[in-house]
Amino acid sequence: MIALTVACAVACVALVAAERLEARPMRAAAKLAASAAFVAVGLLAYAANRHTDDPSRAQLGHAIVTGLLLGAIGDACLLRAGKRWFLAGLVAFLLGHLAYVAGIAMVEPAELWPADAGWLAALPICAGLAALALLWPRLGSLRLPVVAYVATISVMVVAAIACTRGAALPQPSRGRLLAGAALFFVSDLSVARDRFVAHTFTNKLWGLPAYYAGQLLFAWTLAG
Repeated sequence: MIALTVACAVACVALVAAERLEARPMRAAAKLAASAAFVAVGLLAYAANRHTDDPSRAQLGHAIVTGLLLGAIGDACLLRAGKRWFLAGLVAFLLGHLAYVAGIAMVEPAELWPADAGWLAALPICAGLAALALLWPRLGSLRLPVVAYVATISVMVVAAIACTRGAALPQPSRGRLLAGAALFFVSDLSVARDRFVAHTFTNKLWGLPAYYAGQLLFAWTLAG
């Protein structure tokens, strides 16, 4: 798992370089390699802990592996240009977030999220609303899927915050889950800015490392 994590990080660095150089073949190879690496980390972590006596932990494992696979599919879709491929990637990531939300609900029941997250739940909600307010005039026909996406990822972060206080998970896993959700949220802001506000390399420079670090942290959550 450590070797694959390092491989993912190296591939991410190569991907950022490819974006800067506008080297399309290198970009595709690095992106697919980085995505395959975080999926492999998740699969290994899941395989090592699949015999846990806690069924909720096993269900969390299923959900996270599913989310990682959907993330890799979304990455592949975003390698292609055009609105159709962007929408396909958006749907893949949306389903991935729903998988993560469902997994968290297995170890931290949804009815406990408001109380366990407390006032901290306002942070992702306000950030999501602010992002929507900024993007709204630029979304056009993508308004409905983008609203659904922002709502889902905001709920995912709220659930992860709640999980740090109430879930039946080891402390390292709770921290990784929250950090992974927060970094994924941050990376999505870079994607939205790049797509709808300003298409610049700076978005990739901070967004790509945040994304791959977030996915790796989700994968490492299963390591206990």
